[in-house]
Amino acid sequence: MKKSILITIITLLSSLTAIAQYDAMFTQYMFNEMYINPAYAGSKEAMSTTLAHRQQWVNFPGRPITTSFTLHGPLADGKMGLGISFLNEKIGKLNRNLAYLNYAYRIKVSEKGKLSFGLMAGMHNQVNKLSELKATEGGDIQISQNTPSIFTPNFGAGIYYYTNTFYAGLSIPRMIDDSYVFDGKGELQKSTRINPTTFHYYLTVGNVFTINEDLKVKPQAMVKLVQNAPLQYDVNANFLIKNKIWAGVSYRSSSDISALLGLQVNNQFAVNYSYDYSLSKIQKYSQGSHEIVLSYLFAFKQQKVITPRYF
Repeated sequence: MKKSILITIITLLSSLTAIAQYDAMFTQYMFNEMYINPAYAGSKEAMSTTLAHRQQWVNFPGRPITTSFTLHGPLADGKMGLGISFLNEKIGKLNRNLAYLNYAYRIKVSEKGKLSFGLMAGMHNQVNKLSELKATEGGDIQISQNTPSIFTPNFGAGIYYYTNTFYAGLSIPRMIDDSYVFDGKGELQKSTRINPTTFHYYLTVGNVFTINEDLKVKPQAMVKLVQNAPLQYDVNANFLIKNKIWAGVSYRSSSDISALLGLQVNNQFAVNYSYDYSLSKIQKYSQGSHEIVLSYLFAFKQQKVITPRYF
């Protein structure tokens, strides 16, 4: 199968069909959790920022390219959290922009554990440049014009429990299904609705085990559930060597196997990279997927030492 045929298929799937909303995919979701769970906002002891960039299916024309940025911090002595998140994604001729405000309220439920409740609200903007597609036959009205640039509101909710070494979260990050559909006359129409059958439910869990003073192990898992779709899950294990080097592996159900490598520069700054090898036929036409994440934890009041946090 030629690349031109493959890119036509993926572009049609992402831009033309009346399918449910979808969420951007990150291998290193554990460093970018506020994107999928607003209850994560302010869960660290100081303001935190994360920049993530993903190049999926390298050398594949029209491949997904995703960039996200989050900034969040604690308020009211840690009882609340506030954050913002932005995401840009390009897939074929589709360009999406998402912007959210995240709020969390947390209560102490045990000596070491806190339970957080979060809400997120924001705007989506998207445009499909269908006129740039090349049809095999002329006169196809469905790709003769670009879709207008639309803005639609969206919102989500989540809960998040955590200690210094363990966390678990459950969330629905986007509750409004916003898309374009073609009516009976072949004309584009905007569709915006709350449809529980399209909700993406995320369950995340992770723990840090200290083997000795030079080695820690952090297993994690994420399960995503959408009605009328196969259950999807990610499982991974990261090893922290001498509190400096991150190394690990990850598996995404029936999709990818990944290698992860990172550098904990200090207690505040970390650089992490992952490479995905696709387990599907698309690997024949690409060179895998690359993702890099930069994380920084600000020090307030000239703190010289910040308790290391691993999620």
